Amino acid sequence: MDIRGCTWLPLLLLLLLLQGQSHQPLRRSKRRWVLTTLELEEEDPGPFPKLVGELFNNMSNNVSLMYLIRGPGVDEFPEIGLFSIEDHHSGKIYVHRSVDREVTPSFTVYFDAVDRSTGELVDESLIFNIRIRDVNDHAPQFPEKEFNISVKETQAAGQPVFQLSTVDLDQENTPNSQVLYFLVSQTPLLRESGFQIDLISGEVRLSGCLNYETAPWFTLMIRATDCGEPSLSSTATIHVSVEDGNSHRPTFMEDHYKIQISEGQVEWGVLYLPVQDRDSPFTPAWRTQFNILDGNEEKHFDIMTDPETNQGVLNVIKPLDYETQAAHSLVIVVENQEQLFSCEEGQPQPSTKAMASATVSVQVVDANDPPAFHPRSFTVSEEDGARPGIRLGGFNATDPDRPANQIRYKLVHDPADWMTVGETSGVVTTKRQIDRESPHVNDSFYTVIVHAVDSGLPPLTGTGTLMLFLSDVNDNAPTLQSHSRYLEVCESARNKPLLLEAEDADLDPYSDPFTFDLDSAQRDVGATWMLRTKQGEGRSAELVMLRSLPPGDYVVPLFIGDRQGLTQKQRVHVRVCSCPGGSECENRSDVGLPWWALSPICAAFAVLAAALLSLLRCHFAFGPRRLRGFIPSDNGHQTLIVYNEESQALSAQLSCNRTTAPSSTEGEKRSPWFYSNKS
Repeated sequence: MDIRGCTWLPLLLLLLLLQGQSHQPLRRSKRRWVLTTLELEEEDPGPFPKLVGELFNNMSNNVSLMYLIRGPGVDEFPEIGLFSIEDHHSGKIYVHRSVDREVTPSFTVYFDAVDRSTGELVDESLIFNIRIRDVNDHAPQFPEKEFNISVKETQAAGQPVFQLSTVDLDQENTPNSQVLYFLVSQTPLLRESGFQIDLISGEVRLSGCLNYETAPWFTLMIRATDCGEPSLSSTATIHVSVEDGNSHRPTFMEDHYKIQISEGQVEWGVLYLPVQDRDSPFTPAWRTQFNILDGNEEKHFDIMTDPETNQGVLNVIKPLDYETQAAHSLVIVVENQEQLFSCEEGQPQPSTKAMASATVSVQVVDANDPPAFHPRSFTVSEEDGARPGIRLGGFNATDPDRPANQIRYKLVHDPADWMTVGETSGVVTTKRQIDRESPHVNDSFYTVIVHAVDSGLPPLTGTGTLMLFLSDVNDNAPTLQSHSRYLEVCESARNKPLLLEAEDADLDPYSDPFTFDLDSAQRDVGATWMLRTKQGEGRSAELVMLRSLPPGDYVVPLFIGDRQGLTQKQRVHVRVCSCPGGSECENRSDVGLPWWALSPICAAFAVLAAALLSLLRCHFAFGPRRLRGFIPSDNGHQTLIVYNEESQALSAQLSCNRTTAPSSTEGEKRSPWFYSNKS
C-alpha cells in the first residue's frame, strides 16, 4: 500500500508555518514530536522493506538529532525485527514483512530523540500505538461439518428445532465478521413439509406438518456467509430424523365377541382382544390402553394390555353370580398412550376422532353355590358363669341355587366345648357352664364357628360366626402371684419389707384396688408381722417383720379382698436365714431345688415308704404259709421312723388293719402358723 503522499503533506505544512514565523521575535516554545499516522494493513504483500511513516522532533533545529525506536515488533516479542528506522537521521519508519491481525492486532512502540554528539536524550520518549487494519481473510466456521438432530412428528410449525452458530476470526463488529445464514438445499423437497432458517440468528424452524410415513428423515445444507469484501462462506449439513407420532388410531380386529364364564370364580385371560396400529411398534404412539366403557358397574371385570403383543387381556376379578345376573354386555374402547393428532391447515392438532370400540357378550354358566349366611357373623352377650340350656341365638343360611333346599348346620369351632347347634334349626345353646376366665376367651369374646352344608353334588359349605361377649361377674377372689408366695429374708435384715403382689381374674369393677389383712385368728401373728400398703398401689402390699426371728421357715396367713369385698385366705411362706456370705440366703442342698419345693417331695417319699411297709406287713401276716415254717405276726410288723431336724424321732407303726399316730411330739412347742425346718 502506497501512502507516501499522505505522509509528506503534514511535513510541508509544518515547514511553511516555521518560515512564516522566522520574521517574528523569538519566543520560548514547547518541544514536541511530529509523527505521521502509522497504520498497517494485514497480509500486505509488500515489497519489503516498506515505508510506513516518518517522525520529526523540533529540537532538530538547534541540535543534530538521532532517532531511535524500541519495543514490541522492534526488539521485543511477539515479533522482533518487524519495524526499523532507516539511518537514524531522517526518522523514516519501515516494516519488513506482512502482519496477521488475528495474531497481533496492534503494536506499542517507543520513539526517542538523542543528541548525536553526546548521546543524551533531548526529549521525552514518544509512545505510539501502531494498529493493524483488518482485511476479510477468514470465512465463518461452523463448530461441526455435520449435525444429527431428531424432531417429533407432532412438532408445531414455526417453532425452532435447532440453533446454528459460527465463528469468524476477523475483527468484531465489522462487515468482515458479520454472518448471514442461508438454506441451500433440502432433501427430500416436499410441498407440505419443510424447514426454514433465520437469516441473522441461524435458527432452524419447521414449516408445515411432518409425516413420518412420507418422509422419516431430511437432509439440510446450510451456508454461512460474511459481509466482507470479498465475502467468504462455509457450509454445514443437518441430518433430521423424524420421530413417529400418534397419527393412526388403533382398531379392533373384530367388533363383537362372545364368551362363557363359570360363576363364582376369579379368572385371568378369559378373552384376548387383538388390535392393529400403523404407527411405529413399541413406541408410545403404538402402545395401547384399554378401558371398559359400559357394562362393568359392579366391577366384576378388568382389562389390561399385553406389553409384547399390544392386545387387550380381559380378566374376571370379582366372581360372577348366575342367580344375580346371568348375562353381561361389555363395551371396550382402545386408545394409544400418546395423544392422537392430525394435520390441519399446516399445523398438527389433537384429533377429535372417536376411539375404536368392541362389544363383549358374557354368558354366565350356573354352578353349585355354597349356602350364604344372613348375616355372616353376629354378636350376643351373656353373663359369665351362664348355666347349661341357655339359648344364645340362631344362624340363618340359604342356598342361592335352590331357595327351598334343606340346609344342615354343623358346629366346627367350639374349643371349650360349651355349645350345641341344631342340625336343621341352626340354634346355638349352652351345654356347660361358661367361664370367662377360660384360656379360650380372648378379651371377653368367645368365638363359635358353624358350617351350613347344602345337598348339592358335591356338597358345598358356607361359614357363619357367633361372637359371644361374656360380661364379667365377681366370681374370683384375688390371689397372690406365684413369686409372692415364697420369700426369703436375711436374719440381719429384719427391717427389710417383703413385696406381696396379688392378681384377680375378674375385670373392673370386680378387681383392684385390693385389701390386705393378716389373719388375726392366728396367735402371735400381729405381734410378729405387719402389712402396709402404699397410696395408689392397689395390687400390692409390703410384709414387715416386727421382731427378730431365728433362722427357720415361717407361714404368714392373710386375707386379700377385691373392691367388692370378695376375699380369700392366702399363705406366705417366709424363710429367715443367717446369710453368712452376705445379703442373700445360701442354698440348702447341692441339688439346687428351692426349699419349699423339697418339702412336698420328701412328704411324697414318706407316704410311699409307709405304704410299701404296710403292704409287706399284710403279705407276711395273711399270705400263704411256707412249708419251711411259720413266721409269727408280731415279727412281721414294720415301723417307719421319721426324724426331724433336732434328731427327735416320731415313730408310727403302720399295719394292714389300722394306723396308729402319736398323740404328741417331743421338742419345743410352736404356734399354729409357725413350723421349723432348720438344717
